[in-house]
Amino acid sequence: MIINLEFGLRLLVAGILGAAIGLEREYRAKEAGYRTHFLVSLGSALLMIVSQYSCQDLLSTHGISMDPSRIASQVVTGIGFIGAGTIILQKHIVRGLTTAAGIWTTAGIGLAVGAGMYTLGIAATILTLIGLELLGRVFKSVGMKSSIISLSSTNKDIFKEIASLFKSKDYLIVSYQMEKEKYGEHGLIYQVTMVIKSKRNNDEGNLLSIIQEIPEVTVERIE
Repeated sequence: MIINLEFGLRLLVAGILGAAIGLEREYRAKEAGYRTHFLVSLGSALLMIVSQYSCQDLLSTHGISMDPSRIASQVVTGIGFIGAGTIILQKHIVRGLTTAAGIWTTAGIGLAVGAGMYTLGIAATILTLIGLELLGRVFKSVGMKSSIISLSSTNKDIFKEIASLFKSKDYLIVSYQMEKEKYGEHGLIYQVTMVIKSKRNNDEGNLLSIIQEIPEVTVERIE
């Protein structure tokens, strides 16, 4: 009975720690939220417990030895499939790497708690949250972030003016693609998709204010 309560406590703690990381990802509107992280951590803890204790009855049998890490090692490998599912390559931009790394770390936290290493699991959760949230704030002005902008206009040459305007504002144009042409009420409409890089403290509002300087252009989307 005591062992069952201990196992239940491990699952509870692992689920709470995983959900804590998932809430941060949910707040950031990322691909995997608190439910995914909760299940990853809970499932990892469960598998760790199973790996350690499922075959204890056989240990008393002469000539039989068990490796308690056999299932846990498969968790480390298998969790990569879930992480890969959160990574998206779109227009030369890779998204979801941080979330994938978070899922992988959450699996490790679940394994630690499942093994009864509460302090290690809690410490790893705190450090993960610091890495996701605090470091992002501290180093907000360092490094570059990528954005996808789709614009449309009846004036084909206006996009060159926009590109020059972006460059003058310290934006780096990574790719430039004329996606399609169609006829509208005012004639032929050109649509261009740009991938640009900027300092992390340059948000979407700054991009919109720059584009609004040229009234001939319609903003289709900014990501």
